[in-house]
Amino acid sequence: MKTNFKISTTLLAFLLLINTFSTNSAEINATNDPEKDKVLVYVLKNILTRGHFVVKEMNDDFSEHVYNSFLEGLDSSKRYFTQKDIKEFSKYKYQIDNQLLRDDLTFYKLVYGRFLEKIKNAKSYYEDLLAQPFNFDKNETIDLDYKNLPFAKNDNELIDYWRKQLKLQTLSRIQEQTAIQKNKLEKDKNYPVKSFKTLEKEARAEVLKNMEELYIRIEELENDDWFSTFLNSVVGAFDPHTTYMDPDIKERFDQNISGKLEGIGARLQKKGIYTHVSELVAGGPASKQGDLEPGDIILKVAQGDEEPLDIVGMRLDDAIKFIKGKKGTEVQLTVKKKIDGSIQVISIIRDVVQLDETFVKSSIVEKNGKKYAIIDLPSFYIDFSDNNYRDSAKDMEKEIERLKAEGVSGLIVDLRNNGGGSLKTAIEISGLFIDKGPIVQVKYRGENPIVKEDIDPTVQWDGAVVVLVNEFSASASEIFAAAMQDYKRGVILGGNQTYGKGTVQNILPINQFYPKYEKDLGYLKMTIQKFYRVNGGSTQKEGVYSDIAMPSRLSYMKYGERDLDGALNWDKVPQAKYTQTNTYANFNDVVYNSKQRIANSENFKMVNEYAKWLKENQDDTSFSLNYKRFFAENELKEKEADKFKSVFDYKSNLTFTSPKYEKDLFKNDKDLADKRIAWHKNLSKDMYISEALNVLSELKLREQSESIKN
Repeated sequence: MKTNFKISTTLLAFLLLINTFSTNSAEINATNDPEKDKVLVYVLKNILTRGHFVVKEMNDDFSEHVYNSFLEGLDSSKRYFTQKDIKEFSKYKYQIDNQLLRDDLTFYKLVYGRFLEKIKNAKSYYEDLLAQPFNFDKNETIDLDYKNLPFAKNDNELIDYWRKQLKLQTLSRIQEQTAIQKNKLEKDKNYPVKSFKTLEKEARAEVLKNMEELYIRIEELENDDWFSTFLNSVVGAFDPHTTYMDPDIKERFDQNISGKLEGIGARLQKKGIYTHVSELVAGGPASKQGDLEPGDIILKVAQGDEEPLDIVGMRLDDAIKFIKGKKGTEVQLTVKKKIDGSIQVISIIRDVVQLDETFVKSSIVEKNGKKYAIIDLPSFYIDFSDNNYRDSAKDMEKEIERLKAEGVSGLIVDLRNNGGGSLKTAIEISGLFIDKGPIVQVKYRGENPIVKEDIDPTVQWDGAVVVLVNEFSASASEIFAAAMQDYKRGVILGGNQTYGKGTVQNILPINQFYPKYEKDLGYLKMTIQKFYRVNGGSTQKEGVYSDIAMPSRLSYMKYGERDLDGALNWDKVPQAKYTQTNTYANFNDVVYNSKQRIANSENFKMVNEYAKWLKENQDDTSFSLNYKRFFAENELKEKEADKFKSVFDYKSNLTFTSPKYEKDLFKNDKDLADKRIAWHKNLSKDMYISEALNVLSELKLREQSESIKN
């Protein structure tokens, strides 16, 4: 009853919030101010100040954050603005909060207007600079640490910034082509070698081509796109995970979290003025129809029998809108074929496209006469709009049942690179491994924590569990890993600590707060809660520390929530009432043995040295623009890199296979079979999987151990 009351109180607060905005929005309409940008600012500032987890004043500190963030978003490489511009902008550095409170966009309009002027100037800069050879005999350097680089004093210094950046790009391409020539010459002594002069000319032409393609894409962007950057500077002042999503971004977010989309099942990319097919989704409508191929260029799009629309020169996002559509509808694509340049009209019936790489998959391996399984969980996916569609909790339950039928005696749950997803599925998946009990605690601002429990007493898997994580495991991944650790239900194996995202976001359609505005205003993804482990500690910033830490390439890098500006702080709440399972009779011994193996492993020692080397290179942001020194520095780095070429050359000699149900699918799905072959090959070369299997094979369940004694 207590939990229900607290949730109801929070929901009531949001309903009152909506009603308040609805009333105020009518007042704004009465003042005849329907301008979309001002409406967005008005609604967002009210939602954030009333509903965000953090109580934050819109003051001078807030204003300074928005100021710095917006300039960084527009000109992170210091290519556009000069100190003269910054001096003019800085008049508003501590006034933005006051402007926002008045729905005044003076600062945005000033900076955005100036930015558009600078974009126009940029074309003449790079065209003129790339028209003539660079002087590579000159001794000069460039520092790519743009954050600490001051804005150019004037236009002359700005052009010099451009010159150095373009010179470095050209020099890098010359170095790449020189290396290619050298390799080919070693194989064929008669290979025609190009002079430095020729390579330099070709490199400049390639850089020019890339710059032209870049600025075609930049020029396609509209006010809404740049205003989104400004809005994200505003909402990001509350915390890094609070973001404004325009309708297109929201649609892509939904696709990622559900693992499905409706359309033709093709990945598209813009090259120049043309929309190219880069990849077909296996099993999607385009793949099944068979005529569309990677490399084809889509020229026109027609909806069924309607007149075709020319999409040449159209923004990629706009072109995609016409190509995608509801299940069962027809789209006709006029295509220029890559293979022979012919023009062909291809008819495709749209359908639901499953992005299989986002779903649960498993593999079985035998070690020391026992079967073990690896379950790869890429994300905690769910489709909130369709309860009957697959989600990660249902898929995990089904996958475990299938693996039990094959007699596996231990599970590795691989959460590496799993950035999270649905809190609901994280709780349900945790419940598959324990009897009923608390899984996580969540807290709204100003309220006591709410305990979220697994209420199903069924235990889907009561055997040994190893949870494999890395520095990219975040959010819902950390909820699951923390629950397994706090209950002593599984051994956590991976990097020193996980990402450290201990906040919960809610996605709010902005139109519901401003119902009289007809156009789609987009969505606010807002931090409304923090979550806490059942032991009371937050995963915010700290993440989950591994029981067994293994060196990785990111061991010394700055990566994680703790390195984000404005990240919320770690804190704790009272511990929930839970009982540890103490599943294992030899937990401490297994952890000790693994740590000893890792400490003595030449493979892991090399990974650790590689991680240190990567950190050194990350910190070295200065490059010579003298070609002899540049080549010498690169040669030295290549020699150093050669020492680490074999860092991940590992072979376990273990054989990984698909579960039986999947082998039956291979008969009609060659693409799936090929994907699994590639995955199994990678598993056999994965030293982290091998160590996880070592740990899994040593774990003794307490009940088994006691029965052996008896």
